[in-house]
Amino acid sequence: MSATQDQGALAANITLFARALRAAGLPVGPDHMLNATRALEAVGVQNRSDVRYALVACFVSRPEHRDVFARVFDAFWRERWGSLAAPNQETALDNLAEVAQAPQAVGDHEGFLPQTDSSDTNASEQLDPVAAASVLERFRTRDFERMSDEERAAARRALARLDLKFDPIRSRRLRSDPVGKLADWRATLRQSVRSGGELRTLVRRSHGRRPPNLVVLCDISGSMSVYSRMLLHFLHSLMHRRGADWAQVYGFVFGTQLTDITRHLRLRSPDAALDTIGQMARDWSGGTRIGACLRIFNRDWSRRLLGQGGVVLLVTDGLERDDPELLATEAERLHLSARRLIWLNPLLRWDGFVPRARGIQALLPHVDDFHACHSLESLEQLGEMLKEPHARFSVSGRSTRHSHKPAAKRQRSF
Repeated sequence: MSATQDQGALAANITLFARALRAAGLPVGPDHMLNATRALEAVGVQNRSDVRYALVACFVSRPEHRDVFARVFDAFWRERWGSLAAPNQETALDNLAEVAQAPQAVGDHEGFLPQTDSSDTNASEQLDPVAAASVLERFRTRDFERMSDEERAAARRALARLDLKFDPIRSRRLRSDPVGKLADWRATLRQSVRSGGELRTLVRRSHGRRPPNLVVLCDISGSMSVYSRMLLHFLHSLMHRRGADWAQVYGFVFGTQLTDITRHLRLRSPDAALDTIGQMARDWSGGTRIGACLRIFNRDWSRRLLGQGGVVLLVTDGLERDDPELLATEAERLHLSARRLIWLNPLLRWDGFVPRARGIQALLPHVDDFHACHSLESLEQLGEMLKEPHARFSVSGRSTRHSHKPAAKRQRSF
């Protein structure tokens, strides 16, 4: 192979490695890639230890980035390679680029990517993107209930990186807008005073845009315990994330009774927050009375939290033990109060899911969206669904929205 081909292959590998680091959360830019390419041209790629230390000097700027760099490095340069220009390298680079750009960071999947022995200083490693892709894909689609404790810890770290963004809603308040459709006559007359009463320009204004409130109602019955913990970790990260995607975030858990957990979710530590919630919610891993709990929410909280166009995430499997008629009535009332009601149901993980339970049949006509919440991939697609309200989405190649069309919203009757 010529020197020009070697240099091109080296630059391509450095570019992909930088993409993987960026996906893992490290601040990597074009200047880092240029420095890394020059460093490897200087030290060579025959010695694995030299390559590692050269890339650390170019890509790592903070102590907390070292662990993430080590995991990404071991996943990327994993096996022995004799030449950078390996057969079918172009296809391999394309595959790894997709893995590196995945929403879950490579560094977050600690313990699930193959590791190599760093004591072998004379070994150099080959890029194997197909194996890395399969490991990451299995982790993203794995059911929360089937994960080990270490896997759930890694999944919680990955959930902290996810976000839910919703289109802002129109506010009743008016703001100054040079291209607005409404005339601001008061401001126009006030401005004319400065020019001796002559109307020179017409001041315009329009309705402002503001983020909606997010209300999460999470089922903590026995069949939902594992999924509820993961969703509550996700809700905790949303509440503590900086930005203006949501005006306010409110959380409630229910089993046989409704418990407000908003104040407890404000604790900085997610583990401390969930421990406090577990002590407050006496019905954790108990029975389910969805209709009765929705009735309490509609009576005591709905008008306060949803009066300005809030979005509701209802997290439950729909296995109701009380009267389904009560559930249907309260679900309809909640649907009329909310700007959008999204039902997250882990039972959608089954390919042959059929809504046979009476509670599920009572809820379905009154929700805007019916979505899965059993894996990281399903929650990623939830974020995409919020960005495109009218689009259909699928998990593992199948529709997550039930074929039954939700009932049209009617005038409030309460």
